[in-house]
Amino acid sequence: MSSPPLVLDDFIPFRLSFTSNLVSDTIARAYETLFGLTIPEWRLIAVVAEGGITQAAVGARTRMDKVTVSRAAIALVGRGLLHRVHNPDDGRSHLLGLTDAGRELHGQIAPKALELEKRIFARIDPDEITRFVATLRRIDAITLAIGASAGEPGPHAD
Repeated sequence: MSSPPLVLDDFIPFRLSFTSNLVSDTIARAYETLFGLTIPEWRLIAVVAEGGITQAAVGARTRMDKVTVSRAAIALVGRGLLHRVHNPDDGRSHLLGLTDAGRELHGQIAPKALELEKRIFARIDPDEITRFVATLRRIDAITLAIGASAGEPGPHAD
């Protein structure tokens, strides 16, 4: 028995990627225009705003690869938005933290991010969004389990 043909537009992994890229591109244009930030820089600011974290932990949390995280961190340190301090728990790594300017910028961006999210999802029923997010989290867990059983390495580029 032969498998049905693969139609890319109906292939769920492609749909997820396409939609994710579409949303990310829309957000990227807004953050670049308003704040001069790339998506990786914004993600780094958002994660670091939740508390001191290492670059490796940022990669694991956001699924950004080491090079992307490193470049974003270097750019943000250079702009005076992020600082690196020695990690007392691991002499080979540094904890990232927001500077006062970084906290101020986060305070300006966070409401804009929430506003943009609201605009994107305004025409979708809140219960549908709740189910959608729950489904995404289930897909995450299943995919991580498949990757772990296949011996997949850590975070990948997004």
